[in-house]
Amino acid sequence: MADTDGFRNDWATKDFYQVLGVAKDASAADIKKAYRKLARENHPDSNPGNDAKHEKFKAVAEAYDVVGDEAKRAKYDEFRSLQARGGFGAGMGGGTGGGGFGGGGFSMDDLLRDRGAGGLGDMFGDLFGGGQRTRGQQQPRARRGADVESTATISFTDALDGVTVSLRLTSDTACATCQGTGGKPGTRPHICPQCDGAGFVVAGSGGAFSINETCPACGGRQLVYDEACPTCHGSGRGTSARSIQARIPAGVKDGARIRLKGKGAPGDHGGPAGDLFVTVKVAPHRVFGRKGDNLTLDVPVSFDEAALGAEVKIPTLGGGPVTLKVPAGTPNGRTFRVRGKGATKRDGSRGDLLATVEVQVPSHLDPTAREAVEAYRAAMAGKPLRSGLFEGAS
Repeated sequence: MADTDGFRNDWATKDFYQVLGVAKDASAADIKKAYRKLARENHPDSNPGNDAKHEKFKAVAEAYDVVGDEAKRAKYDEFRSLQARGGFGAGMGGGTGGGGFGGGGFSMDDLLRDRGAGGLGDMFGDLFGGGQRTRGQQQPRARRGADVESTATISFTDALDGVTVSLRLTSDTACATCQGTGGKPGTRPHICPQCDGAGFVVAGSGGAFSINETCPACGGRQLVYDEACPTCHGSGRGTSARSIQARIPAGVKDGARIRLKGKGAPGDHGGPAGDLFVTVKVAPHRVFGRKGDNLTLDVPVSFDEAALGAEVKIPTLGGGPVTLKVPAGTPNGRTFRVRGKGATKRDGSRGDLLATVEVQVPSHLDPTAREAVEAYRAAMAGKPLRSGLFEGAS
């Protein structure tokens, strides 16, 4: 049977209901409410340097750990009831003779076995993490799965319209051999001696502030095994590969990071899965560009079209061409707006198409064209273009 001396001298004398300031028959909601109130009032972060408050905080947390848990509370109430009837006297031990209930070879351990428990050690083990048999049966706490990062490269058009992509993911998961326990199948588990089954250890300078860190001995699993798993060498972790379908919404921008809740690595011991974060890379388009929710387009026009005016057909993405009216005297670089021909916005509407004219200068002129340009030069000779522009610049 497990060693119960610590429980007899310590736990057996504590009234957790009194610590929380609630009645023995208090509801679970009242117990939780009382705990939260006392925890806020006595938290070390709110009472730096106040040792009395710190001790009170630890006592409140200890009490709630027992009576705040339905199964533990039932065991604790049973234990208190037996104690009140004199069941835990000086001879609290197991089946070696004289102890509780007036001696006569009566064994408290035998009594608890008759009650359907595994002996006194098992009852204390259920309450406080002790007991050899309970240590082997303790369930590690559920843990959330890790978040997973992935990248999806899509076309310019798919970014505007939205697309469903297939992603091949490799993520951390529980080892398939040991199911995440870290122990060789068939070997005996024990409560981790370093964290005493908590799954974490307290790290800090010993002052008012401290933090909980994952126990390095058990990796947060609360249990250690006689032999490590031959596959994961005790880490409890492995890798899994899977394919999922991810919907990329319409209008997504290059470099956007999309969160898919619950699509990450699976959790341990019933814990929820992590999230998947997909970074979207949008391939450039040969003709169109993008500026926010608007598309951009460079439209080459000739000198005479810019000078005399013209109607130019320009393409739209995903639709038919539209006619752009270029007024006479349009300067190089002027931008025209074609409404409703841009990218899809979050509200389902569309941005605009911004068409910028680029006046093209021919690199070679045939005799007829040269003659026409020379005639134009002669006609403009009396109107110098840069008259007075650079005066006083030096």
